[in-house]
Amino acid sequence: MTDTSTKDEGTELESDRPGDALRPGKPTMLSHVAYVTRDTAATVDFYTRILGMELVNAILDDAIPSTGEAVPYFHSFFRMADGSTVAFFEAPELPPMGPPPHPAYDTFQHLAMQVDSRQTVDRWRKWLQANEIDVLGPVDHKIIYSIYFHDPNGVRLEITTPLSPRWNDDEVGARASLGEWEAAKERARAAGLDPVTVLTELARERSRRRSS
Repeated sequence: MTDTSTKDEGTELESDRPGDALRPGKPTMLSHVAYVTRDTAATVDFYTRILGMELVNAILDDAIPSTGEAVPYFHSFFRMADGSTVAFFEAPELPPMGPPPHPAYDTFQHLAMQVDSRQTVDRWRKWLQANEIDVLGPVDHKIIYSIYFHDPNGVRLEITTPLSPRWNDDEVGARASLGEWEAAKERARAAGLDPVTVLTELARERSRRRSS
């Protein structure tokens, strides 16, 4: 007799998922985001002197507590005005990272820090350039206004200010966009088409629609 109550390994039915009532709310703030540095002193200088953050904690250990990996490191934390922090690990035994397989990886992956106005973004641009830091922008994204630059570790940073009160409050529109994106991928799979071509066409159409 076949046991119809069993599921294929890795398969989860929607009815098996815990209900929203069990979810303990949502995170309240960004505690910290962490990156790797090869020069803690240069990182401290940049985040304190250039960005005005405080060096608020440093941990030296000979193993990673969460995994037990025997990797000695120096872990530093820099605090922003709202209490959230940017953190770095310097581990002498780590080899340098290789280049990404596509340059857009380094463009997409970035840390954006918010300020209160366009004027403040522009002041940051002048300050960074006065300190001989290359700055891209300002860029008007219609929903936010931003400049871009890099820290000594190559981390891409953004200083930005909202232009629309709904820039991060449009779940209906976001869900609709997700539906279009996933439907386009499914059409490509069903028709045996190149998904990159199909999704590029969708992105171009959305860009034209946004500009009209």
